[in-house]
Amino acid sequence: MFVSLRFKLELKRGDKEKLKKLMRKQSSAIRVAYNMLKELEKEKTKNPHAQIYQRLRQLFPDLPTKYIDSAIYKAKQYPTDKPVVFGGKRLFEKLCKNHLTGKLRERLKKQWRELKQGTLISIGSKADKGNRLMRFEDLNGQLHLRITTGNREFIYAKVLREPSNSKDKWLTFMAMLLESWQTQNYFPYTVELKLRNGEVYGSVSFELPTPEVRYTKENGVIAIDTNASPIHLAIAEVSKTGELLSYQTISLHNLLGLSQNSKDHQEWILAHQLLDLAIQKGKAIAIENLKKLKKGMRGDGKAELRKRLHNWNAKKFMQKLKRVAMLKGVEVVEVNPAYTSIIGMLKYAPQLSIDKDIASAYVIGRRALGFKEDVPENYERLLKDKAYLEFALKRYEEREKELRELIEKESNEYKRNALESELKVVENSKKLLVNLIQSLQSEPSSCEGANGRNPEQGRVAKTTLQSAWQVLKIALLFPILGKVLPRDLSPLKPILVEGAWDRVRSRLVPLEAGGTVPMRDF
Repeated sequence: MFVSLRFKLELKRGDKEKLKKLMRKQSSAIRVAYNMLKELEKEKTKNPHAQIYQRLRQLFPDLPTKYIDSAIYKAKQYPTDKPVVFGGKRLFEKLCKNHLTGKLRERLKKQWRELKQGTLISIGSKADKGNRLMRFEDLNGQLHLRITTGNREFIYAKVLREPSNSKDKWLTFMAMLLESWQTQNYFPYTVELKLRNGEVYGSVSFELPTPEVRYTKENGVIAIDTNASPIHLAIAEVSKTGELLSYQTISLHNLLGLSQNSKDHQEWILAHQLLDLAIQKGKAIAIENLKKLKKGMRGDGKAELRKRLHNWNAKKFMQKLKRVAMLKGVEVVEVNPAYTSIIGMLKYAPQLSIDKDIASAYVIGRRALGFKEDVPENYERLLKDKAYLEFALKRYEEREKELRELIEKESNEYKRNALESELKVVENSKKLLVNLIQSLQSEPSSCEGANGRNPEQGRVAKTTLQSAWQVLKIALLFPILGKVLPRDLSPLKPILVEGAWDRVRSRLVPLEAGGTVPMRDF
């Protein structure tokens, strides 16, 4: 299937004038080729291409050979059985009317000249690295179109193009382009430039490959989790039986200071690296189905985090990843992102002594393979332990008191907003714990009312079970570790394995000490 995509070019003033001059020459060559084609068709001449080529070489000696071949190709696209008005029939008819004068006539005349003289086309060739005369190249991390003007002289035009959505074929073209640069296995693409209102627009035509999917989740997956603080990718290799084989993290801080074009280019390179890893391991790719990402609101007191989220778009990167995967025949499995981070933090981070982001990637991989995550037995017991829930409630009450005092003293509006936001979280957490304690106090030996009476009994417990992981996050992390999102989750391991929450609480080191997680590379 052939696809044609449009883009815009940005040129320096001197380069634009050179390009316009070249456009006028080839546009003239196209008109001459078309007229000769009509005459030779009437005469039923054999091999008219050779005669037209020789004539154009005489008329335009300084026009590169490939431009002449491309001019003949373009001329053949026009019908020869009816008159053709170069520049547009409607515009020509309007200009023929005598009542048009002044600025209106000049504007129409300019449009007609652009349509008639503002075309440049170059046919692609695999042997010429895709296209000999108009070739896409990477220049200082930005996509440029190298245009040959003749006598081994070139001008470089910056390509201005952003994908409109996740299905935009421009993503596929960029993936194919980067792949051809890396492997030197080039594909042909035809580039045509047009002049419109003084600006240069282009279109690129190429054949869209549809490779067979060779690497599926039958052999396991390479799971990828995106994170904003710190900004990086967490990658976990998961076997087909659900075991964690290896893992690593890739920092994305180097992308934050780049321009949009440079950032896109580096993202394409990263996408290819990840897919090469999947091919090397013979596995599919597993990612979260990111529909909408929260980027925060102005005045929430989290300006630094908001800036990172605005500077790097995880959803756009995943679109690039999926396009490269399609080209390389790698299956991409998208999973529901609900609770993947919480399950990773509470279950696998302490159990396997890994970072919470790696643990989240591991959960994504297991979910892609069809595994379900049950709440560990000791965690379930913890939610029914009245003594522990009262301890957790007291921790939140103490934090609520601290926050109210800090809010009263804080004069900075943005810092106060951040404290008030945390206060709302603490208040909601308190309500949930109070409901849990009340349900334990009022719940009889059987959750069903006698003879159908009191149908409300057991309803709180049922709601709690539906969001057990969210409840666990509230009941465990801050009361035990003193933070909502701690980096070091190793103190939870004795609770996970033995259920000994009281012993863990008494042995906790100062929270500021933290801890490091040993990292393993693939």
